[in-house]
Amino acid sequence: MAILRPRSLSGLLSATVLLIVLPLMAAVVYGAIQLRQLSRTSDVLVRDSIALTQQTQVLFQNIAAMERAASLYSVLDDPRLANAFDANHRAFGRTLALLAAAAPAIQAGRVRAAGEAVSTMVHFTTQKDRQGALVDRFNVLSSEADALADQTREGIDQRLLDAERQAGATQRWLLWAVMALVPCSIAVITIFAFFVLRPLGAIDRAISDLGRGAFSHPISIKGPADLAKLGRQLEWLRTRFLEIAVERNRFLRHMSHELKTPLANIREGTDLLIDGAVGPLDENQREVAAILRENALRLQQLIENLLSFSAWQSQSMIVERSQFSLSSLVGTVVDSQRLALAARGLTLDLQVADMHMVGDRAKLKLVLDNLLSNSMKFTPHGGTIHLHAYPAGKMTIIDLADSGPGIPLEERDKVFEAFYSGPTPQGGPLKGTGIGLSVVREFVQAHGGTVQIVDGEFPGAHLRIRLPAEPRKNPKHAA
Repeated sequence: MAILRPRSLSGLLSATVLLIVLPLMAAVVYGAIQLRQLSRTSDVLVRDSIALTQQTQVLFQNIAAMERAASLYSVLDDPRLANAFDANHRAFGRTLALLAAAAPAIQAGRVRAAGEAVSTMVHFTTQKDRQGALVDRFNVLSSEADALADQTREGIDQRLLDAERQAGATQRWLLWAVMALVPCSIAVITIFAFFVLRPLGAIDRAISDLGRGAFSHPISIKGPADLAKLGRQLEWLRTRFLEIAVERNRFLRHMSHELKTPLANIREGTDLLIDGAVGPLDENQREVAAILRENALRLQQLIENLLSFSAWQSQSMIVERSQFSLSSLVGTVVDSQRLALAARGLTLDLQVADMHMVGDRAKLKLVLDNLLSNSMKFTPHGGTIHLHAYPAGKMTIIDLADSGPGIPLEERDKVFEAFYSGPTPQGGPLKGTGIGLSVVREFVQAHGGTVQIVDGEFPGAHLRIRLPAEPRKNPKHAA
């Protein structure tokens, strides 16, 4: 059964926001409801406490008034005092009825019974008998009223304690809810990152590859429908770029071959003129023929550069990986240039770590050969060339520097472009193709690496190559 999840980026974003916001809103609403209930409970407790305190005070006032009236009636035996006792007794009953709603029923009944016992004694005993037992009856009534007041206060205290427990339980619930929401939110964000940030990262890498001209790796984005659609559009764009590059290289090859035939005829004609095959030439004619021959040779060199560049670009799209020793590869390159180094009196500072690499040995050999040849062209007689290679974490670093004039700042953005020829003079016996650094960049990027110009470590030009220690995967850009 397929997992139900939003297919679009907006749907996924909305689902993520809802999964984070809705539980938080539910917790906030629940907490607000509980706080409101606690606030109402506290208000009721305050009102009840005040009312019960006032009613208790009135009850004791009624008992005191009853006792005064009963005591005077026992002494004076005046009916008006009996009526005053009855009025106070009725007020006592009303106050007790109000207290009975919030007081324990048993204790309220005992107070009522004690009050009725006093009333019975006042009305149905002789004056002589009342005087002796009345104090005891009122003592019992006061004791029962005190017990009722104590139990009423205990009830208020218990309700207050219950409210505090409820507030503590609500606080603990909110704390646990927040503690549960934090990892849930992190999990939701992680899922969002998995379904969105990973394809976005793959899109970023694909666009970077297209910007660098690396068209050999198919683009496939897995994720929300709109990001997947963008991935398909990028794959179509990569295919179009690749077709344009192939057509361009084919055009260069065809044009170069078409130009070579008439150019060969021009060269043969100028050679015949210079050799005097059609008659002797005077000094001016020989000079013109020499100019024609020199420019024909230069044009031939340019055509050969076009052919070489087209062939190398075709080769850069295919990387045939194998495992090899880096020190052995560097030794092969150095051996091929040893005579040229000796002819110019150059010193080679060679520091290469003993390690193995996985890559296209032929392409990396051409990279090192082009860099070394380039350094030899610009290093003055008797100078030093530095070639260092060492591991750095998950990368392999190759530094090649010389003691020449360096690369001017205004040329650094162009030296890796094909056929760029800066104002810096190129002396020495080595004949360059004019596309060496362009090929270096193409082949290094085909391995997933970078090449950059570094300042401050050596006096001349310093180029640093970074290659992944692990082989770059040719498959698709997985989301």
